[in-house]
Amino acid sequence: MVDLFEAAGLGSEVPRPLADRLRPARLSEVVGQDHLVGPDGVLTRMLETRSLGSLILWGPPGTGKTTVARLLATATDLHFEQISAIFSGVADLKKVFEQARARRQMGKATLLFVDEIHRFNRAQQDSFLPVMEDGTVTLVGATTENPSFELNAALLSRARVLVFKALDPDAIARLLTRAEEVEGRALPLTEEARFALVNMADGDGRAALTLAEEVWRAARAGEVFDVAALADVVQRRAPIYDKSEDGHYNLISALHKAVRGSDPDAALYYLARMLDAGEAPLFLARRIVRMAIEDIGNADPQALVVANAAKDAFDFLGSPEGELALAQAVVYVATAPKSNAVYKAFSAAKRAAKEGGSLMPPKHILNAPTKLMKGEGYGAGYRYDHDEPDAFSGQNYFPEAIGRQSFYHPVERGFEREIRKRMDYWARLRAERGEK
Repeated sequence: MVDLFEAAGLGSEVPRPLADRLRPARLSEVVGQDHLVGPDGVLTRMLETRSLGSLILWGPPGTGKTTVARLLATATDLHFEQISAIFSGVADLKKVFEQARARRQMGKATLLFVDEIHRFNRAQQDSFLPVMEDGTVTLVGATTENPSFELNAALLSRARVLVFKALDPDAIARLLTRAEEVEGRALPLTEEARFALVNMADGDGRAALTLAEEVWRAARAGEVFDVAALADVVQRRAPIYDKSEDGHYNLISALHKAVRGSDPDAALYYLARMLDAGEAPLFLARRIVRMAIEDIGNADPQALVVANAAKDAFDFLGSPEGELALAQAVVYVATAPKSNAVYKAFSAAKRAAKEGGSLMPPKHILNAPTKLMKGEGYGAGYRYDHDEPDAFSGQNYFPEAIGRQSFYHPVERGFEREIRKRMDYWARLRAERGEK
């Protein structure tokens, strides 16, 4: 199909974005998705048979989903047709399906790429089912949302979900090197600024190349940008984490240990530092949930509720308003009573399960729905705990081969007294240091 620029003879003169000029021509050139397109990747193995089933490509923006879809069509000799769920409706889908049927009668199959497929409603998603089943189209849908929640079960049952990963720093660095080769010039950045640019991209290859273009446009002859100048040029905050990501792991470790040590002030400080550095807030929310499970547990079961509520609140409010919910949760888990009894008990239970293998539960706690099973002793001697004194029978529930085990040992202590003692200690310590 000829567009207006090509018809006017202007197509070759229209400047193309760097990301478009660097679009891979072969699957082997796609970076950061070796689990899919590497020598032993899922798609590599699939294409060895030159046959392709319908796919859902799930992953963050700028990870190569559209590019891979185009390359799959080329590799399997399918006509590539692309639509976006944002701009398309039922009438557009009917037109695309009719064209695919006509093309099929001419001996040419169609790969239909649907960008943002999760934007289609349930009825629109159902419209794909007949053309997928009769082979009119091979559907390749792209989504940044979890397909389990956003796509019909019927559609998912007819397509394979492939997960695209956010590009790691090495993959982003390779993209920048390729961009320099295409441009025939180096990025005017110090080494530290280059690593800052990689981190600014946040795993998005398209964003990395767009930032590189902005740097080239802004640089005067002989000018080289440091981290501060780079942040001014691209109007993005430069991460404070170092290139090896030691800063990232050091600060999240400090945050977790401050919470474990019941110091809400230090915990807030490290939370603020990570947010200011551009850390993904939902990463922090997940870590707070883990703190509630690992370090508080049943000493205060409400901590898990608060941590999950903070995550949901951030999802609802976004940044910066939602960051206050994370701060509230951090203070809660830092001041909550602490217990790792469940964490230790579950670890011990997993070891016992792994070492014991597939042991049969004792027959007295197994149901006996048939005469044969009753004859084998299933359910014999079972004591219904609700009918026992104090609603407790004390019978054994473990496999006979390992006998009764003891994993869970809750710490018996006055948690409120303990937390008050710790808070008093921090207050005294600050007073001795002359701190407010």
